[in-house]
Amino acid sequence: MNEIPTWCAPQLMPDPHKVLDQQVARLKAAEPGRRNDTLNEVAFVMGRVLAGGGITQQEVLPPLMATAEALGLERGEIERTLKSGLEAGFAKGPPFRVHAPQRESQFWTADTLAGKAVPPQEWLVHNLIPKKQVTLLGGDGGTGKSLLALQLAVAVASGGWWLQRIVHGGPAIYFGAEDDKDEMHRRVNAIANGMGIDLGTLNGLSCRSLAGEDALLALEEAGAPLQRTDLYDEVEDHIRATRPALVVIDTLADVYPANENDRAKVRQFVGMLRHWAIKHECAVILLAHPSLSGMNSGTGTSGSTGWNNSVRSRLYLERITDKGGVEGNPDARLLKTMKSNYGPIGGEIRLEWSDGLFRVTEQGIQANPLERAERVFLKLLDEITSQGRHVNAHGGTSHAALVFSGHPNAEGITKQMFSKAMEALLSRREIEVYERKRVTGLRRVVK
Repeated sequence: MNEIPTWCAPQLMPDPHKVLDQQVARLKAAEPGRRNDTLNEVAFVMGRVLAGGGITQQEVLPPLMATAEALGLERGEIERTLKSGLEAGFAKGPPFRVHAPQRESQFWTADTLAGKAVPPQEWLVHNLIPKKQVTLLGGDGGTGKSLLALQLAVAVASGGWWLQRIVHGGPAIYFGAEDDKDEMHRRVNAIANGMGIDLGTLNGLSCRSLAGEDALLALEEAGAPLQRTDLYDEVEDHIRATRPALVVIDTLADVYPANENDRAKVRQFVGMLRHWAIKHECAVILLAHPSLSGMNSGTGTSGSTGWNNSVRSRLYLERITDKGGVEGNPDARLLKTMKSNYGPIGGEIRLEWSDGLFRVTEQGIQANPLERAERVFLKLLDEITSQGRHVNAHGGTSHAALVFSGHPNAEGITKQMFSKAMEALLSRREIEVYERKRVTGLRRVVK
């Protein structure tokens, strides 16, 4: 293979469309008895050009097929020859390989970290959904995972709560390929009403329905890595413009083009979504249906284990049934933490659908005492602050844990639990200590 330096690549790299025109003309001029051989040679050349990018297989095949048929070759023979020649050329690689500038080493040694502050783990929802990562939310059709994810998007955009848990507020994007715009409208309206939110204030939530449209974020070509689509670029442009805290993609089956059991393609696709999460500092949630074995085993896995292995967080929403498989309450659900590289696993949140959204049951609240204490702590801090009063983290009669434990709306939470909640919120920088006019107090961190 010829090699050229980067600086002269634009001048020497062949224009793929001009090469296609040249090869079509070459095929048209093929002598009888050499036409199939010429088609194979042309396909080989175009396979190499395809490997270099700048043109797609959908652009290459029609003119070659039409020209070969005009020469009198049989369609089956044409298809076999094109397939063989294109694959061989693609495997050979592009006609030129560009020399990239020498990479500067990005390795570092551990001693360079000495004395530097350890960055805290960032969460969209503490211990459930990490920021800058892809989370897989699984659930059988009809369990309500789309509603649950949309409910989270509304909570993020409104700075509210999700399943009695604190969320990192900010803009949110909901990208759905299953429900049309009218259904999304009904669901957002019901969620907003159930959460006591004025729909007119949700300008931070962007929704996009692709029901009935091509929703693929990538394209698959034989022997080649996945190629991003124009839709992928459109979504990233919107992410860049709105800087969301959350991006929801509903569902995997609509946006992923390849075999769900192809581990290499699975890992590459998750990497494409992680690119969004890391570059734009947001959480990405990918909704997925479990395989039949994943449903029967209760693991909620989908296709290849590559999906579970490639994400850093995986949640599973399921119906609650008895040992005989009987569903006692059709509105009850269980949200389980199946994988979490940065937090505890095995957690379960009991939910019940009511008035258009999922709510945590009393059993679900009791299962998470610290998170419940954090929720009430922030609620009371907001109330105290709005009254022009202050509490502190240091002690005395204004100590936050002391004041809140005696508050009528403490929900039975003790001073000790409020102290633990305060320390957790301080460590995650959800709240901070401030000083003003010789007064030291606590306040929420504005993000």
